[in-house]
Amino acid sequence: MPANKRLASFAAISCSHCPFQNEVAVDHLLNQLEKGGPFGNITDFVMLGDLFESSAASVHPDEHSHTLEDEYETAANLLVRIRSVLPPKCLLHWSLGNHDDNIQVRDARRIDRRIRGLIHWNKSEWGEEFRKWKQYPYVKPSIHDQRGCVQLGQVIFAHGYDAGGNSDELEGLQLAYACGGHSHRLIVRGHTHRPRRVTQCKRSARVLLPYWFANAGTMGPMQPNYMQRKDVSQWGPGIVWGQSKVDTPSRFAGREWDATTEII
Repeated sequence: MPANKRLASFAAISCSHCPFQNEVAVDHLLNQLEKGGPFGNITDFVMLGDLFESSAASVHPDEHSHTLEDEYETAANLLVRIRSVLPPKCLLHWSLGNHDDNIQVRDARRIDRRIRGLIHWNKSEWGEEFRKWKQYPYVKPSIHDQRGCVQLGQVIFAHGYDAGGNSDELEGLQLAYACGGHSHRLIVRGHTHRPRRVTQCKRSARVLLPYWFANAGTMGPMQPNYMQRKDVSQWGPGIVWGQSKVDTPSRFAGREWDATTEII
């Protein structure tokens, strides 16, 4: 294999919403990571965003007693626990979610601009851990700007922006087109808290498209306060495992990845 190509073996999770992470799901994740996962030695781990709850940056009344520092400490400890069971050379990716971005977005309703730069997680007491992870901005990709996506060959990872019932498929197609439109791509998202198995996109019941989508669900709470009156029956924790040849997608003539969603 040429030097610029490699076979990536990945694991992806989403939406821990620290300090409300689901410890049962986290323990399962750590146990599986220690075993190496279904595709062997893990070379890339992807946190698909909403690492923090960011209640201090919410535009809704804050009913929580914890501080932003508490969130940073809990989140950093979670990342340390994950990193401790990964191979030493594993690449660490963190695609920021909307909750993470709320801390830094230019919105005076959330954080006053005069102090916004002082409270970035990388500058906190736990910044050393956060800086170990390559951070991708919460920017919806376009053909001109793909910074918001983690790309491993034909596999695209992004937190997600829409939460409708069919948003995994529709937004998956949008992300695939924004990242070049090449066939045989898999789009892995979070955001909706609904884990979805690897599924092929369809134009109609009989016409399949050469794109696939999956969703890692949530590693956070199953019934947060803001969802008490809403349906969360499809929510659940999951892990998207897979492997992919890493090269420019346009060079592939067919599908060069395999993946599965483990619903915990």
